Amino acid sequence: MNRILIADDASFMRLMICQILARKGLKDIVEAENGRQAVELYKSYRPILTFMDITMPELDGLAALDEILGFDPSAKVIICSAVAHETMVLEALQRGAVDFVSKPFRPDELLRIVNKHLN
Repeated sequence: MNRILIADDASFMRLMICQILARKGLKDIVEAENGRQAVELYKSYRPILTFMDITMPELDGLAALDEILGFDPSAKVIICSAVAHETMVLEALQRGAVDFVSKPFRPDELLRIVNKHLN
């Protein structure tokens, strides 16, 4: 199953990513509005890709990344963050995120990253 998890506290960002992925035929998507929910949904659904915002309530994206990788070291987590958070993105990559996409992102950039990690 090609399930994807999108974790972002902004519903419009989750919707935008869902719409872009749907154009590629990826429609099995679960959404989390905070880091704690992202960890719980990851453990329940074991998605093939996870898009994770860094700044979220309850548990930030870095802490959620750590928990997900602690549960599943092979998890593919892609950080989605504003360019202003460059230091945090680098930290996420050092902690084990597989890639990142800068907000605001272009659909072709997002799909390039998805293709890279699905193949």
